[in-house]
Amino acid sequence: MTGFPTDHPIPPKPSQWHFPALTELTDEDDLIAVGADLEPGTLLSAYGSGFFPMPVNRRQMGWFSPNRRGVLLPVDLKITRSLRRSMRRYRVTVNEAFDEVLAGCADPARPQGWIDHRIAKAYRQLHLMGWVHSIEVWDDEGLAGGLYGVGLAGLFAGESMFHRRVDASKVALVHLVQLVGTDPGVLIDVQWLTPHLASLGATECSRATYAQHLAAALDRTEPFSLPPHVAIEG
Repeated sequence: MTGFPTDHPIPPKPSQWHFPALTELTDEDDLIAVGADLEPGTLLSAYGSGFFPMPVNRRQMGWFSPNRRGVLLPVDLKITRSLRRSMRRYRVTVNEAFDEVLAGCADPARPQGWIDHRIAKAYRQLHLMGWVHSIEVWDDEGLAGGLYGVGLAGLFAGESMFHRRVDASKVALVHLVQLVGTDPGVLIDVQWLTPHLASLGATECSRATYAQHLAAALDRTEPFSLPPHVAIEG
C-alpha cells in the first residue's frame, strides 16, 4: 500500500462514454456492451448506471448488467450460530491491506478467475482516490480472507471476495453490513447470486427491480462512508 483512501473521495474526470438507463434494456443477456475504458470516471458512471466490467478476452472489456441481479439488503443479513462462532476467531480491518485482498481475489489458482492486470490497476487507482474499499479478515496465520468493492452514495458494489480459512469471506461480508448500516436505501450489490451468498441472505431480483434499488441508494442524502483505516474486534 502506498496510501489510504480519504473520507472525501477525489472526484474523477467525466467519462467520454454513456451508459444507457437500465429501463431501456430489453435484451435478457447479461453482457450488454464491449469496449470503452477503465478510467475512474467511466467506472463510477458505470456503477451509477447499473453496470460493471469484466474481461471478455485479453483485449476487450465487457460491461454487464445481469438480467437476474444478486443483491443483499442489509436488513436481510443472516448470521448462523456457527458463523457467530467464526466471527470471534478473527480480527477485521478496513482499508488496511487493499493490495493483499486484491491479490487474494485475483489468485490465478482460483476457479474461473477473471481479475487481470487491467482490472487490478483500475481498482487500485480508485482505491487511492477513496472510492474502492477493502475489508480484511485476519487470524494468527495472517490474512484469512476479505473482499473489496465500490462505495457510491448508498451503494456498495461488491467486486470480489476470497477466503483461505473457514468462513473468512462471510465474516468480511458481515462486518461490511455492520459498517454500512441497515437504513432504507442502503444496497449491497453482489452481481450474481451464489449459494454462498444466498446462505447470508442475498436474493435475486429482476433488472427493473434492481434499477429501483439503485435509484434509492444513489438518492440517499446521507451516504454511508467507510473509514479510511479502522480495526474491528470480532
